[in-house]
Amino acid sequence: ARWAMIFGGRSDDEGQNPLVTLAMVIVAPLAAMLIQLAVSRGREFEADAAGARLTGRPLSLANALLRLERANEVRPMLAATPATAHMYIVNPLGPGGLVARMFSTHPPIADRVERLRGLLSPIR
Repeated sequence: ARWAMIFGGRSDDEGQNPLVTLAMVIVAPLAAMLIQLAVSRGREFEADAAGARLTGRPLSLANALLRLERANEVRPMLAATPATAHMYIVNPLGPGGLVARMFSTHPPIADRVERLRGLLSPIR
């Protein structure tokens, strides 16, 4: 859409509204980023489930996640930035609100622990 606006588009797009094209240029990358972040959060859940299957101890993994979260609350990682937050097991920037969750690469620890506890019965 961006190149079409720069070079005038195709000849059969005569009736296209330029405001719609401009809106798509703005909205499409944002939507793509939200989808990418949602996939990343889904992969975190899958990694937790794989770790639980591998060890056979999902409750131990859940407890480890809770301990990491508590340690982060007691001693925050001051050097962390939004650009490096994806490299940590626990979000070093804190839980944040709804918008922060949408733009986070990691799901909240409470959600991860809940899913791990849900895996407890099938593994036994």
